[in-house]
Amino acid sequence: MTPQPLVITNGRLVLPTGEPMAADLRCQGGRIVALGAEAVAQDGDAVFDARGALVAPGLVDLGVFAIDKPAFHFGGITRAALMPDQGPPLDHPARVRFAAQSGKPDFWVHPLAAATRGLEGAELAELALMRDAGARAVSTGRRWIADSGVMLRLLSYCAMLDLVVVTHAEDDGITGHAVATAGEVATRLGLPSAPAEAESLAVARDIALAEMTGARLHIRQVTTAKALDLVRAAKLRGVQVTAGVTPAHFMLSDLELVDFRTFCRFSPPLRADADRKAVIAAIGDGTIDVIASGHDPRGPEDKRLPFADAEPGMAGAETLLPLTLTLVRDGVIDMARAFALLAGNPAALLGINAGRLAVGAEADLAVIHPTRPWVVNSDKMAASAGNTPFDRRPVEGRVLALWKGGARID
Repeated sequence: MTPQPLVITNGRLVLPTGEPMAADLRCQGGRIVALGAEAVAQDGDAVFDARGALVAPGLVDLGVFAIDKPAFHFGGITRAALMPDQGPPLDHPARVRFAAQSGKPDFWVHPLAAATRGLEGAELAELALMRDAGARAVSTGRRWIADSGVMLRLLSYCAMLDLVVVTHAEDDGITGHAVATAGEVATRLGLPSAPAEAESLAVARDIALAEMTGARLHIRQVTTAKALDLVRAAKLRGVQVTAGVTPAHFMLSDLELVDFRTFCRFSPPLRADADRKAVIAAIGDGTIDVIASGHDPRGPEDKRLPFADAEPGMAGAETLLPLTLTLVRDGVIDMARAFALLAGNPAALLGINAGRLAVGAEADLAVIHPTRPWVVNSDKMAASAGNTPFDRRPVEGRVLALWKGGARID
């Protein structure tokens, strides 16, 4: 069913460059058809008055572990790339096809195909068939592929298929069963820990193989200063590498672990404060390309355990936007860059015509009050579980209205 044509008036459009611009926007047939003076309401159009709020593209969340539509809609997310770590894994075309249809019509899921059968890091999965079934990229899942020969073949094949390889960057030969970053905090708490270099070693290997093959590599979370330096240098050499991060690693450090808070148990784990500051600097200078929620709702059975036994992950969809807006308020980035990190860049990596306000783009739209205050409450979250490390934290930024393909989401 084709949605009614829509005009959003009196908004401040978040365009790919520059400050938000006071202008109107019109969409028809699920796409944006006019911006600015040409966005004039016609007979039969629905009209929404934004009353001075931001009009931005719907967020594109790159790398979630569960499809949790109420949480995504609350957070202004209209599309998400689903990690292959499902039960069973997304290592078969039929599973990919089913996942790609699972959120429609008011939410679009873009499955990431499992790089190897069963995500075991040994035998390549049927990547071309999964691409044809709807996979938008290939992922190693929660784990790093330790066998360099397998990774080389994966990158070579994906270069031919023109698929981005989304990788997890921790050398598990070093991390083992570690749950924290080696340092003073882990020592004081007696937690199994691994050096931060486990990340930079994995990043160095993957970048070297990507450079050799000409493949496109996206490192889903880069959380240490040394690894960020490697990404920065590789970009200068022309390697097709991009980097992502979640708000946890620019908002929190390993000092959050002092009370054994399992809501702060992540993979990769929280880092030293110097690394947290390095992540912020990398967001500011363009080294980091994507901020994603890492949405992974976990119930009490996974979190109400001793710290070393708890499962990693956080419910991040609802806090992704307001936590990223803290970087705008702090002067690290401007609003256009914020939405490039949250929408434009992940959409480009996935090869979808969304994530930006432009004529011809999909009409995935969010009207946002960027300074409206609210308090994160794990007990009242829309997510299927409220495992957030930001419980009781005051934040600013709320979605007032959301459209998917020009159709209003209630």
